[in-house]
Amino acid sequence: MTPSLLKLLQSVDTPTVCNAIEVAQGKRGFNGFTRGTMLSSHPEAGAIVGYARTAKIAAIAPPSEPADVIKARRMDYYKHMATGPRPAVTVIEDLDYPDCIGAFWGEINTTIHKGFGVSGTLTNGVMRDLGDVPEGYPVIAGSIGPSHGFVHVKEIGTAVNILGMPVRDGDLVHADRHGAVVIPPEVIPQLEDAIQTLLRTERIILDAAEEEGFDFDRFAEAWAEFEKART
Repeated sequence: MTPSLLKLLQSVDTPTVCNAIEVAQGKRGFNGFTRGTMLSSHPEAGAIVGYARTAKIAAIAPPSEPADVIKARRMDYYKHMATGPRPAVTVIEDLDYPDCIGAFWGEINTTIHKGFGVSGTLTNGVMRDLGDVPEGYPVIAGSIGPSHGFVHVKEIGTAVNILGMPVRDGDLVHADRHGAVVIPPEVIPQLEDAIQTLLRTERIILDAAEEEGFDFDRFAEAWAEFEKART
């Protein structure tokens, strides 16, 4: 990912990235995105973009392993999040889904991860402390709740699933208040041009629709120009 592509990805929303992937692939049918409604700790913030640092947690039941094993795994988790390629996004699957109760993401954990240089969090689980989550560290979560329950780390660096979207450690992720998408590695070299093409061709329709006196005939003219520009 080049610096110019990163800057562009940070400036556009996730629906734009989904559409641009289809432009780069030259077809519809791309399905590497989340399903259902997700919540953002900072709805007006820009997108979080980075390479996935994955883990799995659970919280409904107390851990069955010895306390020293759980503590050691927690520290291994933080080491995993503090290292690896940047920019990074923490991607956490809560194994209790859809009945998640453990808010792993509150003031303390978000501040720690921001300090590690992580761009934000994507999870199917729970967030809390919404007024205290630091600026510049969005959390895109499955729900909001008040308690951490018996939250503990189960796995680190393994493949996860976030609302129907498979994510592997190291995948390039783009997420905002709409949800998230995993960017296929094969489209990355073409993605910057695809986004620019998408934005440019969309203006054909948008500019026409904003003209005074816009009617069906003007729409048909603009749509023909739009389709020609896309092919």
